[in-house]
Amino acid sequence: MTDSSDEAKQIEKLYEFGERLNEAKDKSQNVKDYEGVIDATKTSLKAKQLAAQLIPRFFKFFPNLSSRALNAHFDLIEEEDLAVRVQAIRGLPLFCKDTKEYISKIVDILGQLLTADEIVERDAVHKALMSVLRQDVKDCLVNAESLTALFKHIWNVEEPSQDDTIRDKVLCFIRDKVFPLKAELLRPQEEMERHITDLIKKSLGDVTGAEFRMFMDFLKSLSIFGEKAPTERLKELIGIIEGQADLDAQFDVSDADHIDRLISCLFMAIPFFVLPEERKLDLLKALAEISPYTTPQDSRQVLPSVVQLLKKYMPRRKTGEETNFTYVECLLFSFHHLAHKAPNASNSLCGYKIVTGQPSDRLGEDFSEYYKDFTER
Repeated sequence: MTDSSDEAKQIEKLYEFGERLNEAKDKSQNVKDYEGVIDATKTSLKAKQLAAQLIPRFFKFFPNLSSRALNAHFDLIEEEDLAVRVQAIRGLPLFCKDTKEYISKIVDILGQLLTADEIVERDAVHKALMSVLRQDVKDCLVNAESLTALFKHIWNVEEPSQDDTIRDKVLCFIRDKVFPLKAELLRPQEEMERHITDLIKKSLGDVTGAEFRMFMDFLKSLSIFGEKAPTERLKELIGIIEGQADLDAQFDVSDADHIDRLISCLFMAIPFFVLPEERKLDLLKALAEISPYTTPQDSRQVLPSVVQLLKKYMPRRKTGEETNFTYVECLLFSFHHLAHKAPNASNSLCGYKIVTGQPSDRLGEDFSEYYKDFTER
């Protein structure tokens, strides 16, 4: 234990180091002062807190002491005392403000620290990460490096029990903090949207259905995949969905994760439906196979797209249009199962009135034209 008089002397000495470093015109000459600051990380708690402020503040002036300074600071992050840890975390962004080569290392450490239990510590990690991500957003290379370091926690899982927790926390951080600020963080826009798209595609190797939906919803919100995007961009999105769906794989009703992921993929692909002809049939067959296992919520979500496709491939009477009976068979089978799961959706979609007693039955509205159009087919 350090007694109060020793601690007071340590603090006083640290303030002297700090003042001399502050006042020095050529700070790189004050090597002994900076070494004294580093050595303070092995003393009292109050001295450690102050050292956690001073080490990153003057870090850039002493490149020959960089490894020693970083290791001492990282030790403070693992301190038992919460106040020391929080102060050390707050200082991390300063290490890469003027020394860009440490960005990946700092982001990697902050990503690991997202698992912190204490709210104040976790809050400090969030703020530090956002501070690093906001540094030099106009510098495409620096911005790309920080995002890449963060995403590596998603696709590099070596120790599942520990790393899965980090991965989940990083995913939540990206979803809640990074994605909503895409306009601010993804600059220059086109280059960075392309970069984060590549990072997401690399992250899809092992994702749940919910994670895949999250990533795809974000990709669809990017300007490079917007309304004015060229056809090849739309095909790229479809290619991602098709690859994740793995339509050639054997359908396994006992694999809940496979079902969840396949449902997500199919529901995303149907509104586009611009696959090559041979893949359209694979998609519709997969939809028919999965439809008995969908939830009412999922069924309600995809029914409008199924009805639209039925109208497209099931022509009215006496039109002379050719009918692709395989497509229609798959769609009718899917429609039957999906409508059974969400009966109150059928009235507003095709005029079939099924009373469930819910307001969404919309029994007071007239959908007779829809009914006439649908029955004609």
